[in-house]
Amino acid sequence: MAFSEYGKYDAMGLAELVRKKKVTAAELLDEAIARTSAVDPQINAVVVKHYDYAERQIKKGLPQGPFMGVPFLLKDLIILEGTRTTSGASLYENEVADHTSTLVQRFLDAGLTIFGKSATPEFGLMPTTESRLFGATRNPWNLAHSSGGSSGGAAAAVAARILPVAHATDGGGSIRIPAAASGVFGLKPTQARVPVGPDRGEGWGGFSCGHVVSISVRDSAAMLDAVHGPEPSSLYVAPAPERPFLEEVGREPGRLRIAFTDKSPYGEAIDPEVAAATREIATLLSGLGHHVEERAPSLPADPAVVMSTIVSANTALNVRLAEQRFGRAMTDRDFERLTLASAHNAQQSSATDYVAAQLGAFQIARSLAAFFEHCDIFLSPTLCSPPLRLGELDSMAQDLSNIGPTLRRYMPGTSMFNMSGQPSMSVPLAWNQAGLPLGMMFSARFGDEAKLFRLAAQLEQERPWKNKFPPVCA
Repeated sequence: MAFSEYGKYDAMGLAELVRKKKVTAAELLDEAIARTSAVDPQINAVVVKHYDYAERQIKKGLPQGPFMGVPFLLKDLIILEGTRTTSGASLYENEVADHTSTLVQRFLDAGLTIFGKSATPEFGLMPTTESRLFGATRNPWNLAHSSGGSSGGAAAAVAARILPVAHATDGGGSIRIPAAASGVFGLKPTQARVPVGPDRGEGWGGFSCGHVVSISVRDSAAMLDAVHGPEPSSLYVAPAPERPFLEEVGREPGRLRIAFTDKSPYGEAIDPEVAAATREIATLLSGLGHHVEERAPSLPADPAVVMSTIVSANTALNVRLAEQRFGRAMTDRDFERLTLASAHNAQQSSATDYVAAQLGAFQIARSLAAFFEHCDIFLSPTLCSPPLRLGELDSMAQDLSNIGPTLRRYMPGTSMFNMSGQPSMSVPLAWNQAGLPLGMMFSARFGDEAKLFRLAAQLEQERPWKNKFPPVCA
C-alpha cells in the first residue's frame, strides 16, 4: 500500500486493510505519527504523545475488533492507565492515570491503537481550545481561528487527516461545536448510551457523554456499536437500538418531518451566511422528499442559566478536591481564572439553586419532548457565527465579563439537547465565503440515533465532504 492513500480511507476502511493484510497496524501507526509530526506543529492538536503505549499494544497483539489497528486519540479528559491525563490544567501537567475508564477499555477492545491525547480547554469548560498549559489549538481551515471546543484537538486532528476518527465528549455541545468549526462529523449520543464509569455515574448532572468525531458517518455508527451499552454502575440505560447503528447507514430514511430554524433560540440575529446556509439545507431536504417546515421550540427556562449553575458546581468540586489533595488553596498559578471564577460562582449559590437548575433542565426536556411529537428531526445551525478567532475567549483574562455574552451569541442552541438527553449531530454541509466550515445541527427524539444516522448518510451521499480538505492537511 502506498501511504499517500492513507488519507483516502475512513477508519473502517483502514481496519479492512489490516484484516486483509494489505497493511499492518504498525505501518498505520507509523503513518499517523508521521502525519502528527508534519502538521501538528501548525495546529497543536496532539498534546500528549505516548507512541510507546500504542507500540506495546501492537506487540502484545490487538483484539479482533471492528477497528483493529486503526490509530486513535483520546481527549485529554479521559483516563488510560499508565498515561498522562492533564484535563488541560497546569496543576495536573504530569498526572498519570492509575486505571482505565470503562469507555476507554471498550475502545481498546475494539482494536484501536491509542497513540496520544488530543487538546482540550481546562476541564472542558470552553467552546474553544486554548488552554494555558498547552496553548491554542488552531483551525486547519484558517490558523487564526479556533477549531472549537471542548473537543477541539480531536476535531482539528481529524480535519487535518492525522487520523480519520478520534474520541470526543459533549456536555454542552463539545462534540458538535468543534465538528462544526472544523468541518467534520460529530454525533452526541442519547444520554446514558455510552458509559461514563467507573469513577462516576453521570457527568455534569447527566448532560455529558462521550463518543467520537469522524470523517465518515459510518465510522461514527460503527464506533457507537462498539462502545454503547450499560456498565455495572449505570444509574439508567438508553433505549436499546432496533438493530446495529451501522445498519442504519445507507438505510432509506423515509419521508421525515423536519422542522427548522435559522434563528437563535434567544431571538437574536445570527450571521447572515449561517442563516442562508441553514435555509439552503432546508431546501435541499425538501428536494430529497422530506416534509420541511419552519418551526422552533419555545423553551420554558434559560439553558444558559441552567448550564452555568450545573457546570459551576462540578467545577467547584474539582477545585475542592485539588485543595484537599494538595493541602492548600488553589490560585491562578494552579487553575485558570475562568475555572476559579466558575468555582467561586458555585460557592455563592445554594443547594436550592442547584435543584432549581435541575428542574429547569427537566422543564426544557419536557418541552422538547412535546415539540418532537410533531416532527422527527429538528434542523438548526450548530453555531450562530463562523468559528471564533483565537483570543476572543480568554480564560486567563482579568475581566471575564465578555464570556457569557459571547457564548450566548456563538453557541446558543447546543446545550438544550444535553439537558433533554436527546441525540444531536453536527454535519459539515456548508462553508462560508472565507472558506470556514459551517456545521448544520440535526436533533432527534430521545433514543433515536437511527434516524440521525439514516439522514446523515443520505446527506453524505448528496453533498459529500470527505474529499474536501483544509489548507493545513496531512
